Amino acid sequence: MFLFFYDHLQFQLLAPGAASKTVPSVTDKHAQMSEPSAAATDSEPGPQLAPPPRPAFIYCCSSALRPRCRIPAAGNSTSQVLLKSQNSASSADMERTFIAVKPDGVQRGLCGEIIKRFEHRGFKLVAAKFVQASEDHMKKHYLDLKDMPFYAGLCKYMSSGPVFAMVWEGQNIVKLARMMLGETNPADSKPGSIRGDLCINIGRNIIHGSDTLANAKTEVDLWFKAEEFVNWTPCSQTFLYE
Repeated sequence: MFLFFYDHLQFQLLAPGAASKTVPSVTDKHAQMSEPSAAATDSEPGPQLAPPPRPAFIYCCSSALRPRCRIPAAGNSTSQVLLKSQNSASSADMERTFIAVKPDGVQRGLCGEIIKRFEHRGFKLVAAKFVQASEDHMKKHYLDLKDMPFYAGLCKYMSSGPVFAMVWEGQNIVKLARMMLGETNPADSKPGSIRGDLCINIGRNIIHGSDTLANAKTEVDLWFKAEEFVNWTPCSQTFLYE
């Protein structure tokens, strides 16, 4: 779309079947007004000149510049391309892992920061709940650590306050999530990891994440029922996976 501005110009107005008529320019009209005519010197008033036209704006639309809708060729529609991409991202290589913000992480208000990191990485949240688990529940969760001297204290601490339990989904997520968490001991965690950035002490390392695919399935089944999952497709998924 073009925008034209005119002033002090002269145009010809053409009507169907009529001779062309020249419209005086603004300059000509100003000249006529500045020179008194013979009629103006008499007692009888002469014809009054119309005031000069104000500057105007003319909008000119070119059909060549208008956006046109293009109908995709058969077999290559946008919806089919998106569906194909979404289906490829929902294949068997997608994994789920269990992530829990521990009582110390909840008390420090770190749930939002942890969720943000997983979302920014591109993972999808499919289940979550804020719950205070019983000590018996935590003993089942940490069953593989039952022979460790810190087992009883760990289960007691984990049941002492609310935790934020989550299930995240994505390609290779079990391995990548563990890398995001950092080492069990925050002192050994690299800067940029959750523990490397947000905590100091091994007994208050703010977050739990499944360490293997088998343990992830066991922990997910322990904490969540089938009806607690949400099956959805984020709009960003086509930009995350080929």
